[in-house]
Amino acid sequence: MKIMILGPMNSGKGTYASRMSKALKIPHISTGQIFRDNIAAKTDLGKEVEKFLVSGALVPDDLVMQVVKERISKDDCKNGFIFDGFPRNLEQAMWFDQIDGFDAVVYLDVPREIVIERASNRRTCKDCGEIYNVVTCKPKKEGICDKCGGELIQRSDETEEGIKKRLDDYERLTKPLVDYYREQGVLKNIEFKNHNAPPEENTRIILEALGVKQ
Repeated sequence: MKIMILGPMNSGKGTYASRMSKALKIPHISTGQIFRDNIAAKTDLGKEVEKFLVSGALVPDDLVMQVVKERISKDDCKNGFIFDGFPRNLEQAMWFDQIDGFDAVVYLDVPREIVIERASNRRTCKDCGEIYNVVTCKPKKEGICDKCGGELIQRSDETEEGIKKRLDDYERLTKPLVDYYREQGVLKNIEFKNHNAPPEENTRIILEALGVKQ
């Protein structure tokens, strides 16, 4: 199954995608994490991407598409994948439809005020990229990743000022994808009754919407 998780930042895309990945036995692919990994490893791609991130600019479409095309060509994607953070605009969506496509697009319909509230509570492992929430999805040991033991940090673009700018970019560039995929008949609109429910509970709701038996 080829899936995309669509929604604003701090809507839970990475949290749910990582759990869905385990349940469906297909890779969770975060373009943002790929870029951060390359920056940390000081690869040529990382050096190129870092120039844009430092200036606050979005990574150009051609670089994003290059990374995506290379990633889905790997053996672990032969049975499907879950994208988190791609596509981010209509141009990328139409390009991807030409080379592949999605069986389902899960739209996390989360109100803006909840997204902003969550920003201050989100922590990311600087080593493996695992995501936590200090209220609803705490690590076993404060500040330490359960998965790899790495340090949990608050990213610079997840301060209140940073999140509002990213939300404005999302509304302008990415939210039009909701109608695009609805017209294709692949959109699954998810509205959680309890946004602060344990991630496992909301992941179960998503999998049920996809028709996955558990």
